[in-house]
Amino acid sequence: MSSDPYEVDVEACRGRQQRLLKEMEAAGIELVVLTRGASVQWLTGAYVSPLFAPVATLDASGHVTLVLPSRNLASTVAADEVVGYEEKWHSTMRDEQRAVSNERLLDTLSARPERVGGEWSNLGPRLLAEFGGAVTNIEPTIFRLRRRKDPDELRMLRRANDANRAMYARAREIIQPGINELDLYSQLQAAAVQELGETLTYFGQDFRCNARGGPPRDRKAKAGELYILDLGVGFRGYYSDNARTIAVDGSPTEQQQQAWERICEALLLVEATVRPGVSCRQAFDEAQALLDRCKPWEFNHHLGHGVGLAPHEGPHLNPHWDDQFEEGDFFTAEPGLYHDDLRQGIRLEENYVVTANGVERVTDFPLEL
Repeated sequence: MSSDPYEVDVEACRGRQQRLLKEMEAAGIELVVLTRGASVQWLTGAYVSPLFAPVATLDASGHVTLVLPSRNLASTVAADEVVGYEEKWHSTMRDEQRAVSNERLLDTLSARPERVGGEWSNLGPRLLAEFGGAVTNIEPTIFRLRRRKDPDELRMLRRANDANRAMYARAREIIQPGINELDLYSQLQAAAVQELGETLTYFGQDFRCNARGGPPRDRKAKAGELYILDLGVGFRGYYSDNARTIAVDGSPTEQQQQAWERICEALLLVEATVRPGVSCRQAFDEAQALLDRCKPWEFNHHLGHGVGLAPHEGPHLNPHWDDQFEEGDFFTAEPGLYHDDLRQGIRLEENYVVTANGVERVTDFPLEL
């Protein structure tokens, strides 16, 4: 038995396979083909570098076939048949990763089913042609199923957030007038790697001072400015995403402190009102109305989003979607206020899990400026 608490939970993956199987039965689909790396991991537990092209199928009997690059064949996965493809020739990466992976998959099929479900945006013309061009788009179903986070997924997301906790702690130790954005970036990445004890599968997002966001520059922070840090790491394919804002000289102005207080009120509003069945658009509208009272300071982006095997998933706290919160959602809430007066603004981003009666906040890092 593995001593790694973050090893792939095969039983949990099998549970997800059963949920997808029920959807297939309801839709009359005989075979689902998953070609998006995150979807393959959700179904089987197999994390594969974005450089490669895994594919997984689930048939109506519950049989899972998984095609992996040969380098990953020793991985712990939840699959009944695992086959490899040659991703390199004499240590050189091949150009045609998806093509050779698809051919290996087709080699495993003894017959061509009539009712196939696939991820349209990732399926590709080769598989579409092989299945007669009549492939049901299973993507919306996969995205919906991925919203509900199982205990093994929450464990991975919480572990990714351990790196964020370490990064914010380090940032508060070293941010002061004169610190270079690139130096801070390097030190935060080192803190994340040290905390997790392994390489990261992602590192981003916002590392600019006196700006709403963006990659680090060769620029030194100045007294009076605010440093928005919107940080995320990848831990074995699972993402973290939350934000803190830090006053460079440790002494926020009265206006900056007032804006911080209004943003905290928006977070409290989320915590008080979100529960299963509540409209995500309504949550956005209520936060927007609260922060609109702070004009000329502006809140002009989404209120939040789900996080999991992608940095942005459902539910969408955004007026362009009309989702409802569901038990098991893992989401961010990230209200902000921006203006030149605030040098250039403040964003605070917390993470929550939707429970039967409300939400559980899982980011217990300090919020103060």
